[in-house]
Amino acid sequence: MTPIFVFLLLFVPLSLSLAYFHVSPVWIFITATVAIIPLAQGIRLATEQMAAHAGAAIGGLLNVTFGNMAELILALFLLHSGKTGVVQAMITGSMVGNSLVGLGLAILAGSWGREKQEFKRERAGLLGSLLILSVIALLIPALFDYTERGLFAVSNPGTLDERLSLGVSGVLILIYGANLFYTLLTHRDVFALPEHEVLEKWSLPKSLLVLVGATAVVAAEAQLISGAIVNAGRTLGLSTFFLGVIVLPLVGNAAEYFAAIYFARRDRMGLVVTIAVGSSIQVALFTAPLLVLISFALKRPMNLVFSNPLELAAIAGAAFAVNSVAQDGETTWFEGLLLIGVYALLAMAFFFVSAS
Repeated sequence: MTPIFVFLLLFVPLSLSLAYFHVSPVWIFITATVAIIPLAQGIRLATEQMAAHAGAAIGGLLNVTFGNMAELILALFLLHSGKTGVVQAMITGSMVGNSLVGLGLAILAGSWGREKQEFKRERAGLLGSLLILSVIALLIPALFDYTERGLFAVSNPGTLDERLSLGVSGVLILIYGANLFYTLLTHRDVFALPEHEVLEKWSLPKSLLVLVGATAVVAAEAQLISGAIVNAGRTLGLSTFFLGVIVLPLVGNAAEYFAAIYFARRDRMGLVVTIAVGSSIQVALFTAPLLVLISFALKRPMNLVFSNPLELAAIAGAAFAVNSVAQDGETTWFEGLLLIGVYALLAMAFFFVSAS
């Protein structure tokens, strides 16, 4: 783990101490949120090490299971406390942030000193298609809700929304499973990426220990964030919606951004696209549906109807921007800047719409 992540680990005992002494919620929220960054990096590194021991197919499954573990744990605590709107905002923020910020920063970093970078168009095309599917899947529940409420004035649209969301979640998880089967088994030769070097090889017990320990501490930090987010938002003058759609996803995915930048500097753009865009797809096709299913088990039902139309516009805009940049199989620094610019525009819109 790099020195910056080691330094950020200091925020773990600091946040726990502030919570123990009942300090202002805003400081608990800030320190616990920063503490998530190195813990997410620890989970990512441990998963990467376990994948190196297990081979390509099992390694891919491990990355699916633990790739967004920090965000998933945080979302579960927010669900348990009834903050379903924040969880939906996190889903939007993760998809948009990974696609635009993660890929944009990596392209900017990788293009420094290079005219352009290239990657496999086949992989980019598959990821682009899955992104479009994600947009369609998230649009359908919203359009269904609008139709039932506005055109037919159904008396119980909430129940129908929940049933449709459960059905859509099941279909998305099946499609994501089929995608794994397709890319890891039947068409492995087409979509396989070159193995990247592991600077420090961990033993399997060490990898498991780091994974379990980091996950447990993330759970503790997530509980602090869940309890402090409302009061912290009031103190900072920010809505919980803005914190959910911008702040928490950026923090939860910071480790992936660093990884994408690292591989971009080594001219591994195929891996970068898989990390950045693949993470967005994982959120849409696996994490979000899984949260819907878990929410019903927790008696805190959450549907896939996004009440703010701007969220759907942001997801669709991110998918369109990524497909436009990746369709030719090469990137330049200006395309990275365009992706960052799109995210900045969306972030401003989210700030003002939540402040109104």
